[in-house]
Amino acid sequence: MAMISFNGGKQIEIALPATVYDAAKAAELASRDVLAAKMGEEVVALTAPLAGDAEITLLTFADKEGERVFNHTASHILAQAVKRLFPEVKLTIGPAIEHGFYYDFDADFAFTAEILKKIEDEMKKIVKENLRIERSTLPREEALIKMADEPYKLELIRELPEDAEISFYTQGEFTDLCAGPHLFSTGAVKAFKLLSSTGAYWRGNSDNKMLKRIYGTAFPSKDALNAYVTAREEAQKRDHNKIGRELEYFTTVDVVGQGLPILMPKGARVIQILQRFVEDEERRRGYLLTKTPLMAKRELYKISGHWDHYLDGMFILGDPNDESKECFALRPMTCPFQYQVYLNRKRSYRDLPMRLGETSTLFRNEESGEMHGLIRVRQFTISEGHLVLRPDQLAEEFKGCLELAMFMLDAVGLKEDCSFRFSQWDPANRAKYEGTPEQWAEAQGIMKQLLDENLGEENYTIGIDEAAFYGPKLDIQIKNVFGKEDTLITIQVDMLLAKKFGMEYTGSDNQPKTPYIIHRTSIGCYERTLALILEKYAGALPVWLAPTQAVILPITPEFDDYAKEIKAKMEAADLRVELDCRNEKIGYRVREAQLSKVPYMLVVGANEQEEGTVSIRARKEGDGGVMKVDDMIARFVDEVKTRKR
Repeated sequence: MAMISFNGGKQIEIALPATVYDAAKAAELASRDVLAAKMGEEVVALTAPLAGDAEITLLTFADKEGERVFNHTASHILAQAVKRLFPEVKLTIGPAIEHGFYYDFDADFAFTAEILKKIEDEMKKIVKENLRIERSTLPREEALIKMADEPYKLELIRELPEDAEISFYTQGEFTDLCAGPHLFSTGAVKAFKLLSSTGAYWRGNSDNKMLKRIYGTAFPSKDALNAYVTAREEAQKRDHNKIGRELEYFTTVDVVGQGLPILMPKGARVIQILQRFVEDEERRRGYLLTKTPLMAKRELYKISGHWDHYLDGMFILGDPNDESKECFALRPMTCPFQYQVYLNRKRSYRDLPMRLGETSTLFRNEESGEMHGLIRVRQFTISEGHLVLRPDQLAEEFKGCLELAMFMLDAVGLKEDCSFRFSQWDPANRAKYEGTPEQWAEAQGIMKQLLDENLGEENYTIGIDEAAFYGPKLDIQIKNVFGKEDTLITIQVDMLLAKKFGMEYTGSDNQPKTPYIIHRTSIGCYERTLALILEKYAGALPVWLAPTQAVILPITPEFDDYAKEIKAKMEAADLRVELDCRNEKIGYRVREAQLSKVPYMLVVGANEQEEGTVSIRARKEGDGGVMKVDDMIARFVDEVKTRKR
């Protein structure tokens, strides 16, 4: 007999052998909504056998783990459908992802819209067949024989220990190498849709073969699927990759390279506005501006540890293995460069804190499959800063960094969309990190105290193995329109690198001391921020950020000179304004300005010229009436000054 406790508090005693489902049924907790279960911390199928007393949490689609099991089963239904239609296609991997799944195939043809429709139809047949999904295991050698026709599966099996029991899941004629778990049967996947097909390198490595990836999503009901698809269609309309190109904020060119976007005049102007805003605000907060090289010799990165811990993410100029010749690397960060400013002369405790800030262009060798518009790129610009300080200054300076970050997020309208993650090291992955367990315990203890004081313990999550290799950090996270989460702003506490670089200061006791360092960004990556605000406002940026704040539209050419006078006055007030004197109807030009998301359209004709006014049409409110030119300029200047959204 076994005593089973359920998440609802109910307990039952059940005779063995029995499965999780048997126990749930005996407890009258089994239903169509229950998809899988957790025994302890392990997610298992409902068919998993009970080994003895257990605490079980039943999972539904509303639980993240339940949703993942559901989508993982959908990915196997996709793979089965593809193999039925195209037996020659080779299988690779097919995981569940947030709100969906994908499967990668080695196929010598593209999965066109027509082919995706055929696959969807075959998936519907598999669901209707309601095939039982059964788990089995084999020793490694037998598993290799079973997967003899699937080279990618063989590669995965060969990487497992020789004594491993390797699991498979079978539904009908289809068997896949898989750790599971899965649903009872294919019939539980009531509603699904294949969303797209893209290329993806095997294991995300550009040295490997390009595969064909099919993305999909699945839900327990058609209503839930339809709601998701509708929301996704709305998200696609706001996708910065779409509107950013349509509104000519940026472009990409194959011969330039993936992850290397070209900013068009509009995009370049917005980033310039943000950079000036950040640099001016940092100056007001006591930051010293630096400008450091874009590359350095490998010796600098060896001192910092980046050569040992981050080499694969760097662009190397020269042979990294030839010690007889100079070898350089484009910088993936600014910290070891800015440290040289501190090291330029001896420092006293009176010099601290030293707040160094820089608009830094950085380079990171991201995998091809990770590239996404302006959000993840290989060259980017960041509001990077490093604060060198005494230990007794850490709490105040950390608070100042957080306040600055929140001020910036509020200014651009992203504050309410962010979440906080306390990124810690993983003691089981020691090779990834510098320092001793004692040093990490001290640094993370201090960081926790700072976060508890400034955010509250309930307002941040913990991310294990997400720390920088030299210290824990606060990551301010944000999601794009598709729900993909990225880090926007980081604040790191570093108690290691100062010593490695020989950074010291003379204390009040006239003895040498080692400072602490805070690595931080104030608005993060400018390209990523531009992408997020394009999505946030669907391209209709607030007046203070809009690359063109107003366009002047003379009704006929005889009012062009008056329009030019207004333009000169507005530019004198530091407003960004354009003049549209094209020989087109006024309605056409107004519509074009609206489609370009310009905040204000200023129409001028005979009455306006005679009375010294403009007729205002606002992007949001529509007809804004008639105003004196000077009053209109004062209003616009105030909107910019107050950063009205």
